[in-house]
Amino acid sequence: EVFTFNKVEIEVQPSFKVKNGDPMSVVCHADISKSTDFQLKHNFTIFKDGKVVFTTVSDKGDARYEIPVARSSDTGVYECTVEAGGKTKSSNSLRVWVKGMTKPILTVEKKEVLEGEVVKLRCELPEEEPPLYFYFWKTKMNSTPKEKDVFEPYRNFSVVEFAVEEGDNILQFDCFVKRYVQSEFESSEHSNKTLVTVREPFIKPTLSVKPSSNITEGDRIQFECSTVVARMRDIEIILQKNKTILSSVRDEKILKYSAVATLEDSGEYLCKVEQGKASKTTKLNVDVSELFPKPILAASMNKLDENKELTLSCSVSGFRKANFSILRKNSNGDVWLKNSRNLTMRVNVNDTGSYICKAEVKGIVKESKPVRINVYAPVSKPALSVVSGLPEVVLGKPLRLICRSATGTPPITFTFYKGNEVKKTVINDTYAMFLDENIRQNDKRGYKCDAKNNHSSGVKTSNILNITVIVPIRNASLGSVPYGVVEDGSETAFLCSVSEGSWPILFRIFRKTDHEVLLFEKSENADRVMWRKEAMNRQDTGTYYCIASNRANVDVKSHPITISVILASWQKGIIAASVLIPIAGAVIFTLWWFLWKKKKAKGPSMEMSSSALATNMTSEKLARQHNDGDYYSGSGYIEDSENHMKSTDESKGPDLESAEVEYTEVEVSTLDPHRAPVQKGTETVYSEIRKANN
Repeated sequence: EVFTFNKVEIEVQPSFKVKNGDPMSVVCHADISKSTDFQLKHNFTIFKDGKVVFTTVSDKGDARYEIPVARSSDTGVYECTVEAGGKTKSSNSLRVWVKGMTKPILTVEKKEVLEGEVVKLRCELPEEEPPLYFYFWKTKMNSTPKEKDVFEPYRNFSVVEFAVEEGDNILQFDCFVKRYVQSEFESSEHSNKTLVTVREPFIKPTLSVKPSSNITEGDRIQFECSTVVARMRDIEIILQKNKTILSSVRDEKILKYSAVATLEDSGEYLCKVEQGKASKTTKLNVDVSELFPKPILAASMNKLDENKELTLSCSVSGFRKANFSILRKNSNGDVWLKNSRNLTMRVNVNDTGSYICKAEVKGIVKESKPVRINVYAPVSKPALSVVSGLPEVVLGKPLRLICRSATGTPPITFTFYKGNEVKKTVINDTYAMFLDENIRQNDKRGYKCDAKNNHSSGVKTSNILNITVIVPIRNASLGSVPYGVVEDGSETAFLCSVSEGSWPILFRIFRKTDHEVLLFEKSENADRVMWRKEAMNRQDTGTYYCIASNRANVDVKSHPITISVILASWQKGIIAASVLIPIAGAVIFTLWWFLWKKKKAKGPSMEMSSSALATNMTSEKLARQHNDGDYYSGSGYIEDSENHMKSTDESKGPDLESAEVEYTEVEVSTLDPHRAPVQKGTETVYSEIRKANN
């Protein structure tokens, strides 16, 4: 038994667009091919918007889902699936639209209410499914409906309340519903209309005033507000003017209020009666005539010097019979000065302030506009100084000046001058600041400032302030004599100099080996300084540099120089002598030993010959010394040595046998290990000088 699904189809009868309330059928059809005619069970499942709405099992190839009364909630996307013999196939999806909605049902909690109460409404669509949008209308006779809307995502009904307001009598209520279908809103028809009767808990209040007309300042006026109520409980009457409550009563039908009329009492009055949520109001305009105008306060002058005389005068236009008083305004309450039309006083700076006068007629008190009086103390001579303290500035930096007057009534006008040129004008209380950013090295102009206020004494000028311009250090350099290589024990001079900078200049010389060592420090009124180190030693080898600074507080460092301390010449000679003398002794000893052996071998004849030869040579030497006077000093030694060397070169080496031995006295200085050039004494040494026979 073999079968296969050809296709599965779904359709809606009579159409995929159905009117709300009409019957609707969803039919699922399975087209199957079989190898033989055998019985096959079909499991039909119908879905709406992905949810199962119908299932059945049939041996037929069709299944029908009947909806006798279609509603808008039946709108959606339908699809069917057929399973048979372990095989499953689904149809295409089909969108169905049920147009229209059922008529909603409106119910009202009470058909008769009082003003201030509420009407509770319920609108319901029992055959529709949420989400739904409910709209409620409240309609007064011959007026536009008031609407309230409520969204119900999970219920098919909604409840709202409408307040019953003053003036409501017969009210009509209805509702309708909307839902969102096919990307647009679909609306139901309106519900049944329901009427509600409104009864007044009390009548509109009556407001009256006595006297009813020709009210003048000073007259006593009386207000009366009354109403008629159905029940007295929780009734309240309120009298207001410009939102200010003047008086109120509870659980009474009449309110009375009286006061002495003033010009400020003119305006609109409101009487309000409240009970629960009900409220009714009545308005009344009252006009109060002026008894006399506001007084006017005049001052002999508004700005004056201290110790001057001030006169204040109070008057009422066209009205002389009044009680006057003059006062000074104060935040803690006005200060009374005098009960009079006029006040004369000698003022000081503490009298600065605002003054008023009051006039009283028939119990009515009126106040003038305030008059401002300013009393000035003269400014003191201003003091001009540099903010940082010292009267100096570093070239390239701004100069901040402050001009201050110890006394003087503000505001004070300060004027800054550089030379005779006005640089800035500032109005402040006691001081002013000035910033000069154009500082030049050779600018000799002094600074000064003026101070003045409204006192008649005029302008005060400070002393002239001269500023020293500090030129920062530039291009520090370090040199030494000798430079680079120095003999041990010798003197070295170091010179630290700068190309520019204001005096005094602090010079410091450092040596840097493993760490920095300060060797020399001195402040000079010069652009250079020299330091002599008398005796250098091997530990002084290293890198040297100098740092120069002045009041500009900028350290300028030179390029480093390197000093190497080596052995002195005499120290080298001692070392050489200590090495060469033992070597020379060894050579002489070896030569002597060789000659001694040779002499011993020649025998006595040779000794005689040698003795005669030595005797002759000695005699000749002594005779030559005596006759020729050949004596050599130090310089003669050097010259003769030169002649000897020349002679030797010319003769190609003289016969050593014919050479003569001579002795010369030479002065030799003893070397100080620390200061080699100084002589300490004279020694006589003997040097062999060999001359040729010729």
